Amino acid sequence: MPQGTIVLSHEKLASAVGDRWSDGELNEAIALLTRADGRFPAGVRTLPPDLVRVIQRERLLAAMLGTVTETGYRALTVQDVLSRAGVSRPTFYEQFADKEDCFLAAFDASVAQLRERLGDAVDAAGPDWRRRLRSGIGELMRFVAEEPEAARAVIVEARASSPAGLQRRDALLDGFASCIDGLIREEVAEPPSAIAAAGVVGGVESVIYAELQGGNTGDLESLVPSLMYFAVLAYAGPEAAAGELNGAAVRPGAP
Repeated sequence: MPQGTIVLSHEKLASAVGDRWSDGELNEAIALLTRADGRFPAGVRTLPPDLVRVIQRERLLAAMLGTVTETGYRALTVQDVLSRAGVSRPTFYEQFADKEDCFLAAFDASVAQLRERLGDAVDAAGPDWRRRLRSGIGELMRFVAEEPEAARAVIVEARASSPAGLQRRDALLDGFASCIDGLIREEVAEPPSAIAAAGVVGGVESVIYAELQGGNTGDLESLVPSLMYFAVLAYAGPEAAAGELNGAAVRPGAP
């Protein structure tokens, strides 16, 4: 396929369209896209119009993520997204009001994916707050490594986007801080101020921002012990933090 062509996996499409359409219709859509270099043939009539619309939206969101990664939000134009997605201008404006609207939709979709992954990882870690926090940070690093375009949109490009984009980004970070603070207060007898959780989130975000800016997303999981040291230090002291850094993950008071 041509460079930059948007290729949506069966899994991504199935997640996007939900259970409104059959596997046969979804497979037919994928076959059409595959035969036409990732674009719907002109005048396609064999698929339900609503299904085509949903798939076109997903292709535009993917194109927005890829384009904003390459050009940055400020320099990006609607035409850049159209060229990457291979859709017409009328099709774009059927879905979005402008480039900001498309970017915010891509941001929201990326955040929803991130939250689902983090929620599953934290829930699977059990009740211990340190295990839950470590599992959450580890899954965050895997998300950045596996979905670098989505991560860049959320962490980097939202900073330079519109006031609405910056507000969404700040709300996301505040939400993470609230989750960590609530997690800590369930187990720590005398937890510090909620500002500590905001500091942990800010520190993790700064590290990810720097790694994304440097294009270093290959081995982010190796940073988890250092990030856990920083996080645990604020709540359980240097001995417990050192255990995280050395991979021991010793609970406070444990032998």
